[in-house]
Amino acid sequence: MADEPSEGPVGLEQQLCFTVYSAGMAIQRLYKPLLDRLGLTYPQYLVLNVLWRDDSLAVGQIAERLSLEASTLTPLLKRLEVAGLVQRARNPANERQVIVSLTKAALQLRSDARCLNDALLDASGETGPEVTALNAQITRLRDALYNHIGR
Repeated sequence: MADEPSEGPVGLEQQLCFTVYSAGMAIQRLYKPLLDRLGLTYPQYLVLNVLWRDDSLAVGQIAERLSLEASTLTPLLKRLEVAGLVQRARNPANERQVIVSLTKAALQLRSDARCLNDALLDASGETGPEVTALNAQITRLRDALYNHIGR
């Protein structure tokens, strides 16, 4: 009967998880031609973004900020090093730690990467403050979920 509640999950269009996932995919598709021009993949862009904010971080610190395992990050860092965008070196204070630092080439790429934010604002029709507010709301949700399940 039409009036009885259906069993199972609600449709995809009503599920926040799918909306956030598909919005992320749409953003990555928007960014792809711009990243191609910069010679970067999306995961490489994320790593550089972390380092543009705080240079010379341990692999574990980068992994934590990106919610990745360090072992997942290592091949990506090797490719960035081969591309001349980062340098990896053992921490003299702790030989088990590898410190990742930006090269001059990566620092020069930072201003070129601004085009991604501009493209997002242009394509979405949203203002900077609107996107910032949405990002803050999604960040609060993500942090609450991580706090609930334990990082």
